[in-house]
Amino acid sequence: QVQLVESGGGLVQPGGSLRLSCASSEIQFSRYGMGWYRQAPGNQRELVARISTGGSASNADSVKGRFTISRDNAKNMVYLQMDSLKPEDTAVYYCNRGWAPLFAWGQGTTVTVSS
Repeated sequence: QVQLVESGGGLVQPGGSLRLSCASSEIQFSRYGMGWYRQAPGNQRELVARISTGGSASNADSVKGRFTISRDNAKNMVYLQMDSLKPEDTAVYYCNRGWAPLFAWGQGTTVTVSS
């Protein structure tokens, strides 16, 4: 089964930063627009940021100016740099195709923003 592996989450204080990584040994990310999603307890999974195959990025309004998605096709990696984190950013973060999820969801990586 195709697998996505997310990493980099953790506990951080409000205002702090984290960098999430997404990897796969089966999926060639360069073929797809990729995205980061998150799911907070009791909420539906939502798209946070996505990046096209050409590198054009867009963010959800809730994270604009704070989160930056990027990709490294040579390393087959997708990243999410998260700055100025807020408690409401607490969630499990997942990567998948950015324009309609296509792949089986990975386990995600948990981000907790708390003092």
